[in-house]
Amino acid sequence: MNASTQDFSSRRRAAALDVAVVGGGMVGAAAALALARAGFSVALLEARAPAAWDASAEVDLRVVGLAPSSITLLNELDVWTSIRAARVGPYAHMHVWDAESGAAIDFDAASEGREQLGCIVENNLVQWTLWQALSEASVRCLCPAEVRGFEARGERIQLELADGGNLSAALLVAADGAASPLRQQAGIGTRGRDYAQRAVVAHVATERPHQNTAWQRFLPGGPLALLPLADGRSSIVWSLPEAEARRVLALDDRGFLDALGVASDFRLGRMLASTPRAGFPLKLQLAERYQAERFVLLGDAAHAVHPLAGQGVNLGLRDVAELRDTLVDARAAGRDIGAAHVLRRYARRRRSADTLDALGFDALARIYAWQSPPLVAARSVGVRLLDRLAPLKRRLADHAAGL
Repeated sequence: MNASTQDFSSRRRAAALDVAVVGGGMVGAAAALALARAGFSVALLEARAPAAWDASAEVDLRVVGLAPSSITLLNELDVWTSIRAARVGPYAHMHVWDAESGAAIDFDAASEGREQLGCIVENNLVQWTLWQALSEASVRCLCPAEVRGFEARGERIQLELADGGNLSAALLVAADGAASPLRQQAGIGTRGRDYAQRAVVAHVATERPHQNTAWQRFLPGGPLALLPLADGRSSIVWSLPEAEARRVLALDDRGFLDALGVASDFRLGRMLASTPRAGFPLKLQLAERYQAERFVLLGDAAHAVHPLAGQGVNLGLRDVAELRDTLVDARAAGRDIGAAHVLRRYARRRRSADTLDALGFDALARIYAWQSPPLVAARSVGVRLLDRLAPLKRRLADHAAGL
């Protein structure tokens, strides 16, 4: 029976759990599955079950570039084989260039000793496949479910549900998105900035093949990425100032394709056709802390970053792997998995890593926004030098891969 359609109402007052995960997106579902596979008793609470993935349907506009570290985790969870067999766009090369100076940097999987740099996959395919695995792993899926409140009491945390039910766990994991109601209830603030940009997304057919390459051009208004899809098209993520994004979204198809061709420097030739477009606002947001009493944040609830490096979901999945390993080590040592000193280890490691990455992406966005000739010239020298320094470039590639 499908985990998302089971009636779990009779289980809501069942035996106390080890972990309650709130939020069933990619990161939350992966966390629930990873912890259940590690032998913890887990409940996943989500307001709305994902729509079934359909191979005959149009490719979802929301795609993610899964890094090798994410693929490794999904393989450990026994779901990667199903995802790969369904529809993925592997890429073995990445070409990044500056519209102002022409300076470019190239990454190649073979030179890094890998078969691929990553895979472009639809968000809903990953989420749906994870959900299909939840029942097999004995995860209790409470859906629809909403947490109205929670309170730590001794060695447990008590959850009050909107339907009047209650749940008890040793640990509450908030994976409920960038707006995270649970983070707000826990009194955890955020810092960051609004980029005053919107990412325009669509899938496009191009005159020339994408060559299993991820292309990214830094333009004065923001980066444009062309990501290789399994069906030969490219998924575009075009970051633009708000006013320009609204203008681009309002163009007719021919006008949009012509503008996109110019923006991409016709690297893949003319743009031939496009799906309907969508746009979403961009911001940098970091939680001021990742833990409270018997409570941790992961995924977008903890960090939202600029999409220029395509690392948002990968950071979230690295949160999942760190949390799983931390709790497994605590259990092996006979410790309470919800104890403050246990959660502090996870929070310290992941907040440090996520903050460095987020601020690095932010710095990159600022650097590529430079327009004065001396600064553009300095940026050009730096990029060309980096492309020639193989050891440093390899370290960057390894970091992006999560190695």
